[in-house]
Amino acid sequence: MLKIENLHATVGDKPILKGLSLSINAGEIHAIMGPNGAGKSTLSYVLGGRPGYEVTEGSATFEGQDLLDMEPHERAAAGLFLGFQYPVEIPGVSNVQFLREALNAQRKARGQEPLSGGEFLKVAREKAGLLKMDMDMLKRPVNVGFSGGEKKRNEMVQMGIIDPRLAILDETDSGLDIDALRTVGDGINSIMRRPDKAVLLITHYQRLLDYVQPDFVHVLAAGRIVKSGGPELARELEEHGYAEIAA
Repeated sequence: MLKIENLHATVGDKPILKGLSLSINAGEIHAIMGPNGAGKSTLSYVLGGRPGYEVTEGSATFEGQDLLDMEPHERAAAGLFLGFQYPVEIPGVSNVQFLREALNAQRKARGQEPLSGGEFLKVAREKAGLLKMDMDMLKRPVNVGFSGGEKKRNEMVQMGIIDPRLAILDETDSGLDIDALRTVGDGINSIMRRPDKAVLLITHYQRLLDYVQPDFVHVLAAGRIVKSGGPELARELEEHGYAEIAA
């Protein structure tokens, strides 16, 4: 589904990714862990198409398409979803309005008919229920006045409504208490743990992986993946840290 080969990327002329390679197949959940400044968020932004992140070498393909040659909206329409470490607030735009427009724009790009207001609300209620979010919150401006945990749950509702093929989740566990972490983990599993979907989880800690067990764990250090393994690798990192592996 996703194939990254020898990816190099810079931010403001500073090299961040330095030869990163990774393959993710449909039906797999991969976790990337690593110390601060290793390039984890940079990887997510490069794959999502955020301006200011320049790829200088290497390739990334998604479902056989050149991902790096696509505009951000084209990547979204192709089935890629990027969950942010710090979801932004959009005053004056309700969640319902934002999500219906986003979903119908993607449906149009795929040659599908748009959902009516009633059809969309049915989908929204179902996905909000999975994340234990009251529908009244979806009527509020996007993330405005939300706590950190509410923003992350709201983003998972967005993911459920958009229904991507590949979700790249950048530190979704950041700022979550124990109950919210379990709810978000359950939401990821119910939405994305399917044979035709895949997830790339970027995290500092083992705790999210207690709820969303990955098939593979990778350690990213100094701009490249230096070690890969199964779920036991995350527990090893939690116990011993990154110093020995990232050295």
